[in-house]
Amino acid sequence: MTVQHIATHQDTILHQRAKPVTAFDRQLSKLASDMMDTMMASDGVGIAAPQIHSSLALFIIASRPNVRYPDAPEMAPQVMVNPKIISASEESVMGEEGCLSLPGTRLIIARHQWVEVQYQDLQGQDHQQVLEGFVARIFQHELDHLHGVTLLERVRLTGQPLESKPC
Repeated sequence: MTVQHIATHQDTILHQRAKPVTAFDRQLSKLASDMMDTMMASDGVGIAAPQIHSSLALFIIASRPNVRYPDAPEMAPQVMVNPKIISASEESVMGEEGCLSLPGTRLIIARHQWVEVQYQDLQGQDHQQVLEGFVARIFQHELDHLHGVTLLERVRLTGQPLESKPC
């Protein structure tokens, strides 16, 4: 088990656009494994490569009930390489989000109710699927990290009032 140091809001890497993955090799698999260990040790439901100081377009979504999200649905972890949204619901829903890079902060954020996404797996195989509800929220949150956007910027970008809730 290799738990990495999680970047915080002050770290420059969280404000940069991640680079596309071009090499599907052992190094990429090791990075994904380290991300998984770090996410699980931190009770996260998702983690993006920039959060462990790697500027690559890679994240994991892994909804499951835990201390931070007791009502989260259960799903097998999914590693998503070079992910993107290809379509999304017009309607958005407000929901509470936290972030491993902003410890102790919970914000109410508007997200699409569902998203149709494309991504590659660790072997470079293409996938496409529709994600809904909380899992769609995790995907959108992690995709923001790959675009250099944190929850604080998301609130500023959408003009939402900064509504914080204690953890």
